[in-house]
Amino acid sequence: MSDYIYSIEAKEVNKTFKKKNKEIVALKDFNIQIKKGSIHGLLGPNGAGKSTFINILGSLVKKDSGKINICGLNTDVETKKSKFKIGIVPQELNIDPFFTPYELLELQAGLYGIKKIDRITDEILENVGLTDQKKSYARTLSGGMRRRLLVAKALVHSPEMLILDEPTAGVDVELRRSLWEYIKKINKQGTTICLTTHYLEEAEELCDKITIINNGKVIKDDTKSNLLKLMSNKTVVFQINYIKKIPDEMLKYNPKIEDGNLHISYDKNQTSLNSIINILNKNEIYFDEINTYENDLEDIFLKLVNS
Repeated sequence: MSDYIYSIEAKEVNKTFKKKNKEIVALKDFNIQIKKGSIHGLLGPNGAGKSTFINILGSLVKKDSGKINICGLNTDVETKKSKFKIGIVPQELNIDPFFTPYELLELQAGLYGIKKIDRITDEILENVGLTDQKKSYARTLSGGMRRRLLVAKALVHSPEMLILDEPTAGVDVELRRSLWEYIKKINKQGTTICLTTHYLEEAEELCDKITIINNGKVIKDDTKSNLLKLMSNKTVVFQINYIKKIPDEMLKYNPKIEDGNLHISYDKNQTSLNSIINILNKNEIYFDEINTYENDLEDIFLKLVNS
């Protein structure tokens, strides 16, 4: 593979669409760096600009201004070469229903100019779990199988980077998990992954770094672990035997009693769980069980987008 640090590097990218005498800003001074070998999440609400950026990378949309490098290649200067560096899995299930998976992959490889001897069609079909369906018409495949077939089509030219636009939209939980495992597998083999997703659980499970965008702008770009540290609120629930009165020194933790459980919220950067337990012990409030809950990416996402 080429010697570069970032698989995608975009600087000051702008795109405005004109519709019925109205200008819609899709990307505004958009900057992103996706490190080689990483799994990078691109998150944002509908209309945030995620798909516009992916379409620019795939040369389906032309940017108004800015600079983009794909795997070290400037897309304006080395357009054709840069296209070969990436594989894009679209959100739409755009598969010809009258071809088999094997035929579709062979056709795709031919479009990329890959010689028959160099094609890895059977290997890809096995990796995505479609060997048994390789000779079935695409129209007979389930939604999940078609989703896997899209991934397979994007891999025929062995790209250095794979871009997945909502890769598990509309698939069941079991298939989502199997796709996650496959994404991790090809990433370990050296392929850089960029995915857009509405499933925050997906980003939390897969991504090393996350860029959150809204209204065409980057509003947060950081590692997953740093983003999770942004919100330090923690909730602890004590299953208590008996409580006559909540101690005054506990009122600052917004205590609530529901169905025999005492709910406490606190900032883990300022208070430890032990200090709360000490207050309970001192006031002879005994408990049988403790359950703790921390914020996840969804809390952070909603806070950043709405701020």
